[in-house]
Amino acid sequence: MTSNPHARRDLGVLTGAVGLSALGDWLAIVPLALHAQQRGGSGIAVAALFIALWSPAAVLAGPAGLLADRLSPARVLTYCSLVAAALCCVLAVTDALAPLLVLTALLGCVNAVAHPAEFSLVPLLTGPRELVRVNGHVEASRYAGFMLGPLLGGLLAAGGGTQLALLADAGTFVALAAAGVVLARRARVPAQREAPGRARDGIVLLARDADLRLAVGVVFVSLLFMTATPAAMVVFATESLDVGERGYGLLMALWTAGMATGALGLARRVPPGCLAAGALVAVAIQGAGIAAPSLWVLAPVAAAGYLVGGLAHGTKNVLVRTLIHERSPQHLCGRAYAAYNGLRNGAEIVALTCGGVLIATAGARWTLLLAGGLPVLVALAGLAARRSIQARPAPAW
Repeated sequence: MTSNPHARRDLGVLTGAVGLSALGDWLAIVPLALHAQQRGGSGIAVAALFIALWSPAAVLAGPAGLLADRLSPARVLTYCSLVAAALCCVLAVTDALAPLLVLTALLGCVNAVAHPAEFSLVPLLTGPRELVRVNGHVEASRYAGFMLGPLLGGLLAAGGGTQLALLADAGTFVALAAAGVVLARRARVPAQREAPGRARDGIVLLARDADLRLAVGVVFVSLLFMTATPAAMVVFATESLDVGERGYGLLMALWTAGMATGALGLARRVPPGCLAAGALVAVAIQGAGIAAPSLWVLAPVAAAGYLVGGLAHGTKNVLVRTLIHERSPQHLCGRAYAAYNGLRNGAEIVALTCGGVLIATAGARWTLLLAGGLPVLVALAGLAARRSIQARPAPAW
């Protein structure tokens, strides 16, 4: 990624930390969801668990981003990881549902601060010309964690119960804290005299910049529909495609492999001045990959659609991350990403809630058609709107 061996080492530490963070998150989610279902006796308890874990990123986006901007990002990552490790240890000995949900919400609050700090570390460790490539490696590492975490979490939950999985998750957070200590030596925030600013400056930045406003807006609207896909795909694969659980697992593996390939290979081929347009095109292709199998109910079409959709998904994530990095001054980097992450999490919570209702009323096939087709239209509208907007410099802060 860079010729400097020390920089390569630091970027390797950051990339590994991101992957380990994703693995640890999903390592805990599977046993926690099973535990909540056993204690609550219904899917409502599981839904409440996910809301408790993900909603703080949306509710606390401004304050969390401001905290990441006011302090050293590496130290914030270290402190957050140590607190998260302690929470996981307490969760491991918590049995009742109500305190479990409270502790999970606290863990979500910690993640709401840690993720903007991790994002802010990237430009401190690399030059502007390397941002796309570094973000590609960071995202690919995250996807590896997403893939391995649920598998390991399920195995640990089956072999040693919820406690073992949560203690293993605590161990990953301790390793993250150590990574933060290593990165703190080099990832130092430059001396600057900007005023601390306001918690809402992140969302203001996203709204003022024309390219950011279009890209983030299209991604937000598309996620309101696309996030209904995972639940619908289970029913579609097992009933409409009739490929069974193994077939469903293969489709998900193709999507994940496509995401990693898009993040590592395709994103860096987008010209530097076309990041926003590239992200919009990627949203359209991702949506088409979801919708196509619902039009032609054939296993090969579904496999091709999910591979292509995954390629676009990984490319989109890297391009949007890089666009935010490029348009955000360092003292606003945490707040800008926190605002984006909050919008994304809010959209996903809404989509997961409404997606279940849509699947029950319209069926999995229609749900997938809407989840993929509507984002295609939104992305095309965004591309048309972008043509009418003249290039403007990023606002001065």
